[in-house]
Amino acid sequence: MAFVELATNRNFATQPDASSFSPKLNVPINYKGSPILNVGPNSPDGAHKYPRNEPHRKMNLCQAVNDGLKVALAASEDVLCFGEDVAFGGVFRCTVGLQNEFGPDRVFNTPITEQGIVGAAIGMAAEGARPVVEIQFADYVFPAFDQIVNEASKFRYREGKTGANLEGLVIRMPCGGVGHGALYHTQSPESLFCHVPGFQIVMPRSPTQAKGLLLASILESKDPVIFMEPKILYRAAVENVPEGMFTVPIGPAEVLKEGNDLTIISYGKPLYSCMEAITAFEREHTDLTVELIDLQTIYPWDREKILSSVAKTQRAIVVHESMVNYGSPHRLATTIVPRLDKVKYYNYY
Repeated sequence: MAFVELATNRNFATQPDASSFSPKLNVPINYKGSPILNVGPNSPDGAHKYPRNEPHRKMNLCQAVNDGLKVALAASEDVLCFGEDVAFGGVFRCTVGLQNEFGPDRVFNTPITEQGIVGAAIGMAAEGARPVVEIQFADYVFPAFDQIVNEASKFRYREGKTGANLEGLVIRMPCGGVGHGALYHTQSPESLFCHVPGFQIVMPRSPTQAKGLLLASILESKDPVIFMEPKILYRAAVENVPEGMFTVPIGPAEVLKEGNDLTIISYGKPLYSCMEAITAFEREHTDLTVELIDLQTIYPWDREKILSSVAKTQRAIVVHESMVNYGSPHRLATTIVPRLDKVKYYNYY
């Protein structure tokens, strides 16, 4: 097995010389024209299969989250929505108008205390409520790490034969880079939570997935959910989203594009870069086709669908923007590698 690490200088550790690595695709992503969004008749089936016969409305990802919260609050009196500045709409305006419609007892602001927000949500969920809490940025979730890892994730195990769990508890957080924001507003910490059993970790790629997965997290999941929203897509990703109630199942990955010669596995914002890279590659290599899979649920991930694709193509690339060291995609890689006929492992970052 060959291990090759190529890196640019990140100014916090000595890195190998990366002068030999020159990417061919280093241009701004055209989100509005991406074929993985439901923006026209040429969109792939996976982009607009939920539900076809219902009225659709154009929404960006922020609006889709807002609409999903609105539908959930209307569907059940048990649903609550709170966090820092949530009553005013939040930093990204994802909760705008909800307090006016559903009242201050169900949509309200909290003090600046992430551990207090999550701790209160755990208590509410334990008593049958369905609290949806917002952490302003994923970078700010770490004060709540003890509540998430030591309390919420272990609740079902601790309850034993009572069968009690924290279903309906959803922790929302905007994540990922946007081209600015530096060290406190750009992190993608999903890998940290993937090390801890007890939570489902979800990241939507588009407005339709955001609304459907959020409704499934709040109203259908039997486990608490960490719901990560790529903030660069809040305004960049726009598509036709079904109105009213619908859910996207938590757990299954989705094949966005079928292919025979290579499998690319990703989730969230990097899927757009992957699709542009695939388009450029297939334009140059007309005899080769690439399969693109959206995990959607990062943990637990869809082993059957991933391994079935890799068995077909015998090549795989995992693309993400989380931590390099012991990141969630490393688990995919270590599961995939033994199933390849010829093994070469490359780690680019």
